[in-house]
Amino acid sequence: MAQARLGAPPAVVVGRSAILGKPAGMLLLARDATVTYCHSRTADLSAAVREADIVVAAVGRARLIRGQDVKPGAVVIDAGYNPGNVGDVGFDSAVERASLITPVPGGVGPMTIATLLEQTVDAAARQLGV
Repeated sequence: MAQARLGAPPAVVVGRSAILGKPAGMLLLARDATVTYCHSRTADLSAAVREADIVVAAVGRARLIRGQDVKPGAVVIDAGYNPGNVGDVGFDSAVERASLITPVPGGVGPMTIATLLEQTVDAAARQLGV
């Protein structure tokens, strides 16, 4: 008899863009997370974030997610970048509650650039038949 998999982490993705929010949620779903998509106009966004073990912030609103709304021990991935070098998460207060958190700047940005460069080199090599 197959054993049921327990403990799939609840995840909240704040942002619905086709290039970040939706794909991030699908990647989490593929790893058996229970994913809730939210956005800047979600009613009671704070309540949704408080339930999540994983929070992906990709909405483009400076400090939209407050530290007090982060569940203690949650993993927070802040992919937002806003004027003044601030992310979508209030880092100073969230870092006190999160088990892991990406900073802005210097968090996911360098990975985005590295992936873009890798894909550009791959595309050029394919075009040249290398």
